[in-house]
Amino acid sequence: MEEQSQWLNWAMELQALAQAGLEYGHDKFDFERYERIREIAAEMMVQPSGLPLEEVKELFCGERGYQTPKLETRAAIIQDEKILLVQESDGRWSLPGGWSDVGITVGENAVKEVREEAGLEVTVDLVVALQDQHRHNIPKNAYSVCKVIVLCTCLGGAFRPNLETLDSRYFSLDELPELSTGKITAEQIKLCFDAYHAEHWTTLIE
Repeated sequence: MEEQSQWLNWAMELQALAQAGLEYGHDKFDFERYERIREIAAEMMVQPSGLPLEEVKELFCGERGYQTPKLETRAAIIQDEKILLVQESDGRWSLPGGWSDVGITVGENAVKEVREEAGLEVTVDLVVALQDQHRHNIPKNAYSVCKVIVLCTCLGGAFRPNLETLDSRYFSLDELPELSTGKITAEQIKLCFDAYHAEHWTTLIE
């Protein structure tokens, strides 16, 4: 697993270097070399990620400009010592959330994701943590991700059938269902409880 992780890190670094070269380079022959380096990085990603080459290329080689991490929000809603989880299409569970959309803030994105996935209206009260997803979640993505975990307060609403989630329920920390660990882990959920119970919480920043 450690060897696979290092392979993934090398591929990501090569892709980032190639993308920067394509954005800031000037020589047409260098552009050809950077394109080939990016292709090699995508080919390196196939085995550790388990994704088809064409899908890896679409995810891994489709951006322009300087390579920066993607933002993902996850919303923690705790009531009566239980935390809200939504059931993904594969049957596993996660905190409501997803990629941060262009044109809205991280907080607005968290509110939107909770509304879409759990049918609830919430306020965002606290940033629990800013984490490097690759340090905490498995499987890893083909790109760097900054995970923003926020603590929210439920204002009302109810779960409605939708295209993204199958169900929505509250779980105590000692009765968590099978989690979608690429999105959230038991350790990250415990962190949310710690923040909820803290009198003065300091955002964890990696």
